[in-house]
Amino acid sequence: MRKIIVCTFLTLDGVMQAPGGPDEDAESGFEHGGWQKPVSDEEVGAGIADWYRDSDAMLLGRKTYEIFASYWPTADPDNPFTERMNGMRKYVASRTLTSVQWQNSTLLEGDTVDAVRALKASEGGDINVVGSGDLAQTLMRHDLVDEYRLTIHPVIIGTGKRLFADGAIPTALEPVSLSTTRGGTVLGVYRPHGKPDYDSY
Repeated sequence: MRKIIVCTFLTLDGVMQAPGGPDEDAESGFEHGGWQKPVSDEEVGAGIADWYRDSDAMLLGRKTYEIFASYWPTADPDNPFTERMNGMRKYVASRTLTSVQWQNSTLLEGDTVDAVRALKASEGGDINVVGSGDLAQTLMRHDLVDEYRLTIHPVIIGTGKRLFADGAIPTALEPVSLSTTRGGTVLGVYRPHGKPDYDSY
C-alpha cells in the first residue's frame, strides 16, 4: 500500500501559510508571505530533496496546485527541483476545477476521501501532500496520513494558517528521524502512533 506523506514548511509557532513569497497566499489579510527563504539554507534543500526520493506522486489541493502550475513549468531548468516537480504525477483535489493542464496532472473525481483511499491501495510509490493545508486536515481527520515530514524554521509569525489547527485529532507521533541544520531549522519525520497517553506528576 502506498504511503500518504504530508510534507510541510512550518514556522516555530506552526504557521504554514505562504512560505514562498509575499503574493503566494494573502488570504485573511496575511502579511508575512515569503518567510521561509531568509531562514532556510542548503541543508534544508538537501533534506527536502531526500524526502522526494521514494515518492513518485504529489497530492495537491486547488490553491497549491495553481501556485505550482503557474511556477514550475517555466522555472529555471538548472534548479534541481524543476525536472522532478514537472515530471512527477500530480493528483489534484478540488471542488471547483474542471480540468488541470500542468504536465502529468490528474483531477480526482468524486469524494476526495474515497479517491485518496483508492490511491493508497493502487500500485506505485509514496505520495507527498505538499502545502495544501485544507486537504491535509481533511486527510488527518480521516486517518489517511501515514507520515509527516516537517521543516520547522526558527521564526515566529504569530498569525496565519496552521497545519495542526484548532480541532486537530489528538494523535501520538513516533519520531522516525530528527536533525537540525546549522541555521537552526529542524527537519523532522514523524509517524502517527495511535492516541496520546496521559499521565500526571
